[in-house]
Order: sequence, then structure tokens, then C-alpha cells
Amino acid sequence: MDEPSLGFVLVDAARLFRGRTDRAFDAAGLGLTAGEARTLAYVNFHPGLRQMALAEKMNVEPMTLVGFLDRLEAAGLVEREADPKDRRAKTVSLTPAATPYLAAIRAAGALVRAEATDGFSEGERQMLRDLLLRVRANLAREHKCRDER
Repeated sequence: MDEPSLGFVLVDAARLFRGRTDRAFDAAGLGLTAGEARTLAYVNFHPGLRQMALAEKMNVEPMTLVGFLDRLEAAGLVEREADPKDRRAKTVSLTPAATPYLAAIRAAGALVRAEATDGFSEGERQMLRDLLLRVRANLAREHKCRDER
């Protein structure tokens, strides 16, 4: 191989991006991991969603999500309640205490995105986002098909 493949570059970039994001969260004093911050963001995008549906949207294992939710609930940032349609299922919502965390997550995320895309035009940023969304959708579809076998 004369140069790294797309897979190597994508994995390296994701690892570096995740590490830089963790450092930005630390600098902001959030006391959250990237996974916990991502969970807060997804709960904000999808309030009142069942835990299982939230795990599916996030493309994480349900037990991984439970760990994030346990820590976020202990910190008073989310609450889980029995779903009125099925008391065995739990829905997840943000508490008012999550509002300043979401603002800090947005700010830290914007800083890291700006660093990662320094020198990119707005069109290039949008193209990169669109292409990565397609990669994610392709891989999520394959993951879902494998799980259904």
C-alpha cells in the first residue's frame, strides 16, 4: 500500500476527533464523556423516546446506553419514566438542569468542528457532512440487516 486506505484515514480521523472532543469537554468543565454528551444531545433531539429506540437511533448497544443514562440520571440531567403505553418500557427526557450542559456541548463541539475543518470552504464542510451521513447510513443498514438474520 502506497497510501492509507479510506478505512484507515476515517478511523484515525474519528479517533483524533473523539480525543479532541473529550479535551474540549474537559476544558469546559462538563464532567461528561463524549458518549454521555452525545446521549444528552440525542435525548434533546428526541425527547420522550423509549430507551431501546434511543439506542437504535444512536447506533449503540442498549447496555452501552444504559450506562450513559445511569450516570446522566445520577447527575440529575435526564429522567427515565415508565412509558404510559407499556409500563415495562422506559422513556427518557432531559431535566431543566441539562440546559446549560447542552449549551456547553454545542460550544465545545463548534470549537472542535472549526479546528477539524480549518481551511475548508462552507461547501466542503457541507459535502463532508453529507458524505459521512451516507457512509453512516450504509453501515447502519448493513448492521441492521446482520442483526435481523
